[in-house]
Amino acid sequence: MQFHNPLMTRRHLLGAAALAAGAFVGAGTSTAAFAQAYPSKPIKVIVPFAAGGATDVLARVLAEKMTVGLGQPIVIDNKPGAAGIIGTDAVAKAAPDGYTLLLGLSNSMLTNQFLYTKLPYSPERDISPVYQIAIAPLVLVAHPSVPVATGPELLKYVVANKGKVAYGSYGTGAYPHLAGAYMSLTQNADMSHVAYRGEAPMVQDLLGGQIQIGFASALQVKPHIEAGKLKAIGVSGERRMGTLPNVPTLAEQGLNDEAYRVAGWLAFGAPAGTPAPIVERIAAEVRKAVEQPDVAQRIAAMGFDVQKSSPALFTAAMAKERPVWERLIKASGAKLD
Repeated sequence: MQFHNPLMTRRHLLGAAALAAGAFVGAGTSTAAFAQAYPSKPIKVIVPFAAGGATDVLARVLAEKMTVGLGQPIVIDNKPGAAGIIGTDAVAKAAPDGYTLLLGLSNSMLTNQFLYTKLPYSPERDISPVYQIAIAPLVLVAHPSVPVATGPELLKYVVANKGKVAYGSYGTGAYPHLAGAYMSLTQNADMSHVAYRGEAPMVQDLLGGQIQIGFASALQVKPHIEAGKLKAIGVSGERRMGTLPNVPTLAEQGLNDEAYRVAGWLAFGAPAGTPAPIVERIAAEVRKAVEQPDVAQRIAAMGFDVQKSSPALFTAAMAKERPVWERLIKASGAKLD
């Protein structure tokens, strides 16, 4: 017998479907069982920065390895702009089904919430932590025309050349911006900030002398340092980079401010609400990829420190770092609309 009710609206149909799904789950189907079929189609990883930078390179290295374990292609989608906000917002608003992931930095996944008053997403509410891949200290480099060799000399230089020094970053709100703003504010140097859509174009302008200083990954600047085209002033974070062992940290040189001792990181995230078994599956595949010797060596060559992580460990790490970055942003005077 057929039955048609013209008053049955789309909302009623969706409600009925939800009830049916709930009954099905109650009958013994769990989220874990649903996740067993994952993935059944290609996965998109959004990188919120331009191609060619360290984040993009790492995303492609990991995608190649993870494709094997997941049995599905992983497509890298670069969505640069607005300090990682555009790409991260796309992930925040994507379906929480495990088919759209984020490989981002600490700015888009943690610190932007303290920097922008009108952020279109909430890192804590809209992004689920998946896996913290690596801590990412950076190299403070200068164009050869800048007559300094150390951190203390650079501070004296920017004071003596007030208003004449420009520093670059691969996005407003990223660590290179915050550290540069902090340096400018604390030294009363009135430096100019130039934000780029990625690390590669920033380094190109450093090489060309359009900007004088900037923080960058070892992956991008080590060849130029060795060729004498850039000068390594110091390294952020708490310890030297294995790939640049002769470059001292800024802290070693007496720049003990918290702003120079912290380091950003690279990590995977997913839309909030992504089923926990799927998040754990993705994390497991990232872990397997990161632990492969060739990948670990590649990450180390970038100057980064590989992390042993999980969704729970990553969540705890962010909670611990939250007040540190909040203080740094306040001290840098970099609050934005």
